[in-house]
Amino acid sequence: MDIDLPDVVAEVKAAFEAYERALVANDVAALDAMFHDDPRTIRFGGSESLFGYAQIKAFRATRSPAGLARTLSRTVITAYGRDTAVASTLFHRLHPVSSHHHARQRGATDADLGTLSRRLARSGGACERDSGGIRILVIKYRHRPAANRSI
Repeated sequence: MDIDLPDVVAEVKAAFEAYERALVANDVAALDAMFHDDPRTIRFGGSESLFGYAQIKAFRATRSPAGLARTLSRTVITAYGRDTAVASTLFHRLHPVSSHHHARQRGATDADLGTLSRRLARSGGACERDSGGIRILVIKYRHRPAANRSI
């Protein structure tokens, strides 16, 4: 298996950056388009767990746009062949969060990523884990040659 093929990493990086821009701008239409419309798609949030595209879409429609600004650090994108990639990052809120959120942040482990990755591999969806300052975005990615892209 080829790891980190440059063209695949570049395409996933562009998708990751587009997702981040849409998330911070609360671009609900763009966010909805980025999640797989399937009842198996999951999103784990700081205060919610959403199961199925319908729940994720409903959450996005009612989420407050306040307090979404943040900075990213330690972003890593790893491509496994042409069909699967994982993007992970730390984010830091620009506004202080409560000590409760800091305690939850310290509780996140690499085992969480492993569990989510295994679930993703079985379900074929995409998932996001947003836990008081740590976000792990796992993308089930299908590379499409340039001639087959609709975008």
